[in-house]
Amino acid sequence: MGIGALALSNIMASAGQAAASFNPLTPKAPHFPAKARRVIHLFMNGGPSQVDTFDPKPALTKYHGKPLPLDLKTERKTGAALGSPFKFQKYGRSGIEVSELFKNTAQSIDDICVIRSMHADVPNHEPSLMLMNCGDARQIRPSMGSWVTYGLGSENLNLPGYISMCPGGMPIQESQNWQAGFLPGAFQGTYLDTKNTDVEKLIENIRNTSMTSREQRQQLDLLLALNERHKQRRQQDAQLEARIQSFELAYRMQMEAADAFDISKEPAHIRAMYGEGVQGRQILIARRLIERGVRFVQVWHGEGQPWDSHDDIAINHRRLAGECDQAIGALLRDLKQRGLLDETLVIWGGEFGRTPVVELPTPGANAGKTNGRDHNHHGFSMWLAGGGVKGGHVHGATDEFGFKAAEKPVHIHDLHATILHLLGFDHEKLTHRYAGRDFRLTDVHGNVVREILA
Repeated sequence: MGIGALALSNIMASAGQAAASFNPLTPKAPHFPAKARRVIHLFMNGGPSQVDTFDPKPALTKYHGKPLPLDLKTERKTGAALGSPFKFQKYGRSGIEVSELFKNTAQSIDDICVIRSMHADVPNHEPSLMLMNCGDARQIRPSMGSWVTYGLGSENLNLPGYISMCPGGMPIQESQNWQAGFLPGAFQGTYLDTKNTDVEKLIENIRNTSMTSREQRQQLDLLLALNERHKQRRQQDAQLEARIQSFELAYRMQMEAADAFDISKEPAHIRAMYGEGVQGRQILIARRLIERGVRFVQVWHGEGQPWDSHDDIAINHRRLAGECDQAIGALLRDLKQRGLLDETLVIWGGEFGRTPVVELPTPGANAGKTNGRDHNHHGFSMWLAGGGVKGGHVHGATDEFGFKAAEKPVHIHDLHATILHLLGFDHEKLTHRYAGRDFRLTDVHGNVVREILA
């Protein structure tokens, strides 16, 4: 049919006139009516401390500097209790307590469901990142964003259906965090280094300076003809199909991406509301992307593992929250005033939490200080907002010191099952056959946490 027909199908699909057979990202219906149509995942890379953000523990303050009456199974040697250096305050009609670190986010607490009983499998970054993003700590599996676009497609075929923004370079495990795994390559996340402000640096080769659009179209027509001939001889090779799709998407992006990432087109008061800096800019871009039909946007905070505060937690967590709290609060208010929050699921959290006790000096882990917290997968906090979630609600609890999930524990598999449910999917039926087995995001686990559904 030629690449021209493929481009025509994309134009027709946006008007609801084309069959779904041309493009794997063509919009699809979920299993049942959905509450959410799109996702923004705010990833606090490194593991923010639950007892310093969304899980106040007065008993921890009482025991500050003293041994806790608990047998803590921690990754490294830990010492006495470390009470939070931050004050907590009740917000909204719901009266949910939030740390001073997130006072702007807390202004929308009545739209937020805080899960205080999250737990994962191990206290290590690499497997915990894979578990949170891909549902499996060890094996190569499709990421959550890939599953979502596999199930729903995208609402704008001129932009990637799944975008992952991470400033200053990739996190550990790199592109595995947004991989498509054994799903077709079209569902892999598109990585952007949002430390760059120039659109031409943000997206490489966004503009072709050597030929006109007409000449590009002719070039792609020839390329497709050659690729189609090559593919037919190799029984519809999936990797080649993904490459054909990527060439076509890259061509279409030249027409629309530059506009989507240009926040100078936003009114001055909106830019001021989100604030200066990388986080303010990329969180505003996230809103512009979902507004244009991108299905899944993941926003990473900082380079490396910035929230990994093994020491100086009072200084580091204040600095980190200061980089993103204003923009997160602005995002929630902005989505709501635009009528987008009801159909947009916003997720906040890291790969695990932190210990309620100080980490003792450990070679290679901290700077020999005793004012930070080690990794803790036994209990931590995340929150969800919009997209069918019960706002102004707290689900579950950790023990009195904030170490372990004690009431209504929620595993990562349960979180994934619930996210898919909000998007209209039965997590046990959203599957892909690979190597003789039907795989899913939740593997053979997961239960929908119905108590947090609106």
